[in-house]
Amino acid sequence: MSNRETKTDVILIGAGIMSATLGTMLKELKPDWEIKVFEKLGKAGEESSNEWNNAGTGHAALCELNYTSEKPDGSIDISKAININEQFQLSMQFWSYLVNHKLINNPQDFIMPLPHMSMVQGEENVSFLKKRFEAMSNNPLFQGMEFSEDPAKLMEWIPLIMENRPGNEAIAATKIDSGTDVNFGALTRMLLEHLKTQNVDINYNHSVENINRTSDGKWEVKVKNNAEGILEHHTAKFVFVGGGGGSLHLLQKSGIPEGKHIGGFPVSGLFLVCNNPEVVEKHHAKVYGKAKVGAPPMSVPHLDTRFIDNKKSLLFGPFAGFSPKFLKTGSMFDLVTSVKPDNLITMLSAGAKEMSLTKYLIQQVMLSKEKRIDELREFIPNAKLEDWDTVVAGQRVQVIKDTEAGGKGTLQFGTEVVTAADGSIAALLGASPGASTAVHVMLQIMNKCFPEHIKEWEPKIKEMIPTYGLSLMENPELLHEMHASTKETLGLSEKS
Repeated sequence: MSNRETKTDVILIGAGIMSATLGTMLKELKPDWEIKVFEKLGKAGEESSNEWNNAGTGHAALCELNYTSEKPDGSIDISKAININEQFQLSMQFWSYLVNHKLINNPQDFIMPLPHMSMVQGEENVSFLKKRFEAMSNNPLFQGMEFSEDPAKLMEWIPLIMENRPGNEAIAATKIDSGTDVNFGALTRMLLEHLKTQNVDINYNHSVENINRTSDGKWEVKVKNNAEGILEHHTAKFVFVGGGGGSLHLLQKSGIPEGKHIGGFPVSGLFLVCNNPEVVEKHHAKVYGKAKVGAPPMSVPHLDTRFIDNKKSLLFGPFAGFSPKFLKTGSMFDLVTSVKPDNLITMLSAGAKEMSLTKYLIQQVMLSKEKRIDELREFIPNAKLEDWDTVVAGQRVQVIKDTEAGGKGTLQFGTEVVTAADGSIAALLGASPGASTAVHVMLQIMNKCFPEHIKEWEPKIKEMIPTYGLSLMENPELLHEMHASTKETLGLSEKS
């Protein structure tokens, strides 16, 4: 087994949307930097970024009810929705820059306009949705949102969901036409194709085995070239760990203190996919419902129109499940080997706290296809078993850490970035809104990891992301202008 050694400026681990975004941004800002990408699978975007492994929602907080909560006084807190929407707008601006500068082509291959809707049943939920609509529609970010509890109007919006519904049921929905469906797998592949033309060294079938600090403060990454069966050693000044669920193990191997006391809890998912074109044609929206009690936010039921390989599909789910793997292509020992002396108490505390979640996941695993179709019938009363197939979605690893608010072993729902104090290594952990906010996350990483360059980079960052450093909510005219220009560049004028 021969050894190969190389030195480079930046190493990106994982060929998903996160590494693809960071690599693309860095190449625009520092064209002379040498970048290497290592991916254990045979091609780009095959794990969490793959179009069949996520909901492609383009999380802009337009329809996800878990981003808005009811306060004890009955008012609705929309601050999280505002943050996520602003973050998604940064992604839209960056993608527009890439299209305008011909770095990627044919935006319709990765993004399509699609109404985003929230739908609830029962008097209490209808009252919540109405209050949420009032709070959101007054905000410039959510302009154009409509609310209705009129069955005739809902029939117009969501005929598939409204057909054969009992007439006495309290039901309401909100609809906003500025939503999107994003194929993050296609976008990842486009970005990596572009990076290849920029002399970025992309290595597939290469598994990262270890990460060590060298005496001069750089990082040595030990990589197994699976095709040739040889070990390689690559040294870099900066390493980004963007390996989806695999990031936690690599963060632990780096030994940085910031990675201690962090654990991970894997959640798997299944979707039902409609195979009947007549049914698919009757629905044109992403419709999010309310999570069942005890369910993790990633298990909010939703009925989604998707555009995959230029074909319209219809997906319902996700049904959560449990697998000890941290990646779909991971090992059954991933969870066990992630427990270390420094995070043992954190993990045990989470286990004790999250008994209801564990019970919920076990129940979900045990569901038969008939039972899943019964859940689908809460959305589509006419759903027929033979019209739907099951697909396995991606693995997500929810972060577990000790927090001031939640105490020891608190399960975090969201995307987390862990960086070393000196900014020489950063790792991305967690789940939604993930891919949708990749540009915001990478700006955070660049601010933390390259503070000495930020001032010099700022004009270029503002060219790529015109509203960088500004709040769109506080600048409604700028927001309107950005909406119009990104919509035009990305070809997002409403289609019926």
